[in-house]
Amino acid sequence: MAVCEITGKGKMYGHNVSFSQRKTRKVFKPNVQKKTLIIDGKKVKCNVSTSALRTLKKKGIIK
Repeated sequence: MAVCEITGKGKMYGHNVSFSQRKTRKVFKPNVQKKTLIIDGKKVKCNVSTSALRTLKKKGIIK
C-alpha cells in the first residue's frame, strides 16, 4: 500500500458521483514516489508523496 513515510499520507475513501447523482465507492490514492534521500550523510530509500518532496525542496533540504 502506498503511504508516505514522512507525512503519513495514505489512501482516502469517497464517492464517484455520476450525472444522475448515483454514488459508488472510490479510493483516492496519494501520489507516492520512491526516492533516495540523503539523511545524516547516508542514502535512504523512502516512499515520499510529491507534496512532501515539494516542501522539502522549498525548505532547502533537497536540491
